[in-house]
Amino acid sequence: MWILRNSLPVLFLLAGACHAQQLRALQEYFRPDPFGGIVESDRRPGAEWLKQIDLRAARGSYASFHLVVNSKASADYKLSVRFPLPVDVYREWFHFNTPDSKYYPDALIPASLPYEFQIPDAGNKIAGQTAQAFWVDLWIPANTEPKTYRGEAIVSSVSGNQTLPIALSVIPAVVPQDDAVTLDNNSYGTSWLVNQYPKTLAHFDESAASSSGEGQLIHLIHAYHRIFYENRGTFHQLGYGHAGKVDPEFAPELAGAGSQMHVASWDLFDRHYGPLLDGSAFRNTRRGAKPIPFMYLPVNPEWPASFLWWGEPGYEAEFVNVLSEMERHFREKHWTGTKFEVFFNHKKRYKGFPWDGDEIRFARDNNYFRVYHRMLEKAIPLNSPVHFAMRADTSWTAAQQFRELEGVISFWVVGEGELLWHPDAIPRLKQHGDIVWTYGGTPAVQKVSTEITLNPLRSWINRVDGFVRWQTVDPGPDPWFHLNGGDLTLVYSGERFNIPGPVPSIRLKLQRNCLQDLALLNALCTRDSRKRLEEEVVRRFNHTQVADWSNANAKLPAKPILDWNNADFVDALKPYEARFANLDPDAWLRVREFILYRAGGAK
Repeated sequence: MWILRNSLPVLFLLAGACHAQQLRALQEYFRPDPFGGIVESDRRPGAEWLKQIDLRAARGSYASFHLVVNSKASADYKLSVRFPLPVDVYREWFHFNTPDSKYYPDALIPASLPYEFQIPDAGNKIAGQTAQAFWVDLWIPANTEPKTYRGEAIVSSVSGNQTLPIALSVIPAVVPQDDAVTLDNNSYGTSWLVNQYPKTLAHFDESAASSSGEGQLIHLIHAYHRIFYENRGTFHQLGYGHAGKVDPEFAPELAGAGSQMHVASWDLFDRHYGPLLDGSAFRNTRRGAKPIPFMYLPVNPEWPASFLWWGEPGYEAEFVNVLSEMERHFREKHWTGTKFEVFFNHKKRYKGFPWDGDEIRFARDNNYFRVYHRMLEKAIPLNSPVHFAMRADTSWTAAQQFRELEGVISFWVVGEGELLWHPDAIPRLKQHGDIVWTYGGTPAVQKVSTEITLNPLRSWINRVDGFVRWQTVDPGPDPWFHLNGGDLTLVYSGERFNIPGPVPSIRLKLQRNCLQDLALLNALCTRDSRKRLEEEVVRRFNHTQVADWSNANAKLPAKPILDWNNADFVDALKPYEARFANLDPDAWLRVREFILYRAGGAK
């Protein structure tokens, strides 16, 4: 990411008109608005303005807060932040949100140092703006000495200076590198990159595999992997469409047919995936170089063999030849730290193929999984160090698939509410060694800030391995001035600010902070009773008991599956979701306080 990481950063802004300004702060879950207030959804008891910052955090983690400069007169400012640990500062962009015609801060624009800004901000174009907000990340390296660190923020103008003290108490505990819950950020293809980066990819031609813009495209793809990785997430990018067409950068070039089909060139594939699979794409991040844990393969009914020949010996020969070459190539490259997924994303209603691969409703379609599994086993040596997994995303027939595809599917991604209709499924699947994730959406900006923590926490409480936000890179055609809720994105194109890559959002940062807390909480289970920890966490989060987080009493599963429709799903999940309505914006702060206390960070 394009952020400054000095151990003693100082931000200077030019002085302007003579008038008084005010420098205040907010805890991270209370988002400011551009008029000197707090956004309505976060405006609850406990939402108070602060004249000093007092934080506690474990080592190997971030501590975050909002700085807000208020002024009722147009002026130029300078702001400085002095602190003895690394600091990242971002300017918060206030989006006009069309669903409710209100302003919300979300996109975070890295502030290069020294930084200059005005109130009102001419670029943000908000009539009556009286406040500019900044998101501040304090980074605590794992080897930091446990003690209290002090610094200050200063805002200056021709009328004088204001200072806001910052204190950070660092406890001895270290947040584990590995996450307790994998937070997956999903996307499809690359056409959205071309749309969001017209200047950066001006020379990229989607129809030409060797276009002059190819390097920029791969650089952008890696940038998206990095931004999610640095914020404790993973990035999944599916490289084929519903009819099976594979974008060139997602698959090796093939040649020949039938028993003669082979990989003609790995060049573009290796330039795309090599740095991701050996971890070098993440070398200069704070989390260090590490291979991506999961990757969609380009395998689908139309690749590597054409579905026109399904059931013919040539189809199987082409599949086995290419997958065997993949295994050998990955093994020779030592790409053994990633799970390579054979995943089918199509639905027959899209008229690409005559069977459902995604969210199967008809039991007969399971036969295709069995055939592909048999071919995969034929292609991959039994003791290969390269990890291939058959993945199924399921909802309608989840319970049936768990039974019928046992030993075939080893990676399950299940609708979050639907999985909980089958309470015995999770321990049974995990006993088999299967990976179990759930999936759902992303909270819109108008939702209470704490809602971004609900899915990760629910995943941890229900003991699944991960959660998929099914679309996280689509901010819409004009997110800066007409955001449509932002529930399909957690990042924004930085091209508007001459940044050739993505910039994060406040929601992504809040999610990151939740995940680092969960990693520490999960580590406590080695010495404390997990059940007692769970009960205390949910009590603090929303005054519930762990039993309230189950969903085993839904009536819909008793009806014949082919009688269900999408509206039935929504209605069946409403009572369960109602238990998590009206969250307090500081709900996660209460959870964090408990985690730090149990980790040995009592005041």
